[in-house]
Amino acid sequence: MPSPMRLASGLLTRATRNIAIESTPAQRILPLLRNNTASQCRAYTQAQRPRCNQNMRTMISAQNNFSTSAFRAGPKTMGQMRQRNSTGPFSWKAALLFVLTGAGMMLYFRVEKARLERKRMTEMSKGVGKPKVGGPFVLKDLDGKEFTAEDLKGKYSFVYFGFTHCPDICPDELDKMAEIIEKVKAATGDEKLFMPVFITCDPVRDTPEVLREYLKEFHPGIVGLTGTYEQVKHVCKQYRVYFSTPKDVKPGEDYLVDHSIYFYLMDPDNDFVECVGRQDTPESASKLIMEHINDWKREGKPLKTE
Repeated sequence: MPSPMRLASGLLTRATRNIAIESTPAQRILPLLRNNTASQCRAYTQAQRPRCNQNMRTMISAQNNFSTSAFRAGPKTMGQMRQRNSTGPFSWKAALLFVLTGAGMMLYFRVEKARLERKRMTEMSKGVGKPKVGGPFVLKDLDGKEFTAEDLKGKYSFVYFGFTHCPDICPDELDKMAEIIEKVKAATGDEKLFMPVFITCDPVRDTPEVLREYLKEFHPGIVGLTGTYEQVKHVCKQYRVYFSTPKDVKPGEDYLVDHSIYFYLMDPDNDFVECVGRQDTPESASKLIMEHINDWKREGKPLKTE
């Protein structure tokens, strides 16, 4: 006759197999297991029945705890199961992260593409066989000190050619320059990073004293430069600036001056970057200047701010 432990083990194995295959809840299996256990234990002698019953109760209790804990881990209702299946591996948080990541990548590539295009245009202006804007020159500042192209290096310079007797165009453009200076200063937080320069096309009438009084009406940060007729003619040629100032002018003689109307943006290597014309506003010009300054910083190149 089989022992009580072997019989109980066989019953428990069959009950567990039925639960795994048919996914039957433990509440339905346990009553059947108890009835089978009672009938099997009655087959033993009176002395063996207490031990058989005790063993069966222990195994049923263990199976009950195992079965109920296993069923609690999954969804309790069909509605919960449908909700989990309909959601799948994605959620609104994952969708939001996906959208933000995609938008960030698009913005980055757009900014990088614009930067590379600006760099390409700048390199083209230095190419072989193309007209180069800027070059060596020697002039004097408003204190009579020598000022050369080397003094423009280390920072971005914004060069304009004009004259103090200009009736309307020069005052309008210098008002624009003053606004640009303030906007760039506010954006960089450093007023020494950007050097605005005014070079006269009329050196006979625009002495240092005349230039100083004229420029301070627009902005105190504008650097005024003048020189001899030959020096001014040379620097105009370097920057491809047209001007019609007569060479031999008698004192007190009245004459007209015509010249090109552009601002020339030069980088810290004193290489030409961009032209800003009358069609540009202070806002658009400041934005263009800041794009080039930020490109320079992003590449880790040095800037002179003293």
